[in-house]
Amino acid sequence: MNNVNMAAIYLVQTLGSLYLLVVLLRFILQLIRADFYNPLSQFIVRATQPLLKPLRKVVPGFGGLDMASLVLAILIQLVLIAIIVMLMGYALPNIGQLFVWSLIGVTALFLKIFFFALIISVILSWVAPHSNNPAAMLVQQLCEPVLAPIRGILPSMGGLDLSPIFAFIALRLVDMLVIANLAAATGMPRGLTLAL
Repeated sequence: MNNVNMAAIYLVQTLGSLYLLVVLLRFILQLIRADFYNPLSQFIVRATQPLLKPLRKVVPGFGGLDMASLVLAILIQLVLIAIIVMLMGYALPNIGQLFVWSLIGVTALFLKIFFFALIISVILSWVAPHSNNPAAMLVQQLCEPVLAPIRGILPSMGGLDLSPIFAFIALRLVDMLVIANLAAATGMPRGLTLAL
């Protein structure tokens, strides 16, 4: 693989993954019922609306969730994987294998979003514990569904919240034991997605 192909792979992965992140955030923010009027939520809605609007006519919602955004995330991941495989000089695998790899890539990114949101949340709790910044509020809303069940299990530690530590451990174990093994079992080459 020459340097031009490596540069093209880098550009496709970086720019495609950024948009994929925004689309997946749209699904997650609706899943956790985040504040729709937050400026960052509004940005995510505006950035994804051009592709989601026509897709909603085909993909209905389910249980109050916008399934079109999840389908769009999987389709974007599939296209990105196909482009990267071609740029690497390999033959395209069948559509079933590409679809499975896309599901693995989207699931890995889903976990990474929560992992990095937890890191940001912990740092913000030290630096700006009661911030009204829209980004800080959105990160708190993102982390709360992950941390609330753990807080319900852990005994009170006198004001010390250890739930992020257990959330980090759980997310990392799922990543190592489930996602990595699924990727290996399906023959997914490393480097196809930024989340793996």
